[in-house]
Amino acid sequence: MKKKKIVKVIAIIGLAGLLIGGGIGLFLFNMPHRNVQSAKADYSLTSTQIVTEYLSNKDAANAKYLADDGDSKILEITGEVSKVTEDYDGNKVVLLKASVDKAGVSATFTTETNANAEGTEIGETITVKGVIRSGAAYDEDLEMYENVILEKSDIVKK
Repeated sequence: MKKKKIVKVIAIIGLAGLLIGGGIGLFLFNMPHRNVQSAKADYSLTSTQIVTEYLSNKDAANAKYLADDGDSKILEITGEVSKVTEDYDGNKVVLLKASVDKAGVSATFTTETNANAEGTEIGETITVKGVIRSGAAYDEDLEMYENVILEKSDIVKK
């Protein structure tokens, strides 16, 4: 009799744990993502300023702009359009880079914001808002500079 009661209690506790764990998992999976375009920008910079900041002191710039929890800073970057391409998903990628800079800012747009980048022309000065994912650096193996990467970007209308 006691054995059945113990098995029943363990089964109820296990089922309750499974339901609670499943509920937490569903909540986290369906949690809304941060709306970058409606949020206030943390910093407004030029492409030259952020590239210089990363190339002069990468650790200080990473501490200032990047977060380990994935909630990195939202930046507004103003610069001259150097190149407009598309990634493998068909999203626009705009490179903001002055002719004197060693690296630039690569801003990847989303499916929702692609249309705003359609009329962008090389040589035009624009402001892009997005989330920073990595900073500029020099790759010694490839002997080339890597660009600052912005994701979830859109053009700021002023």
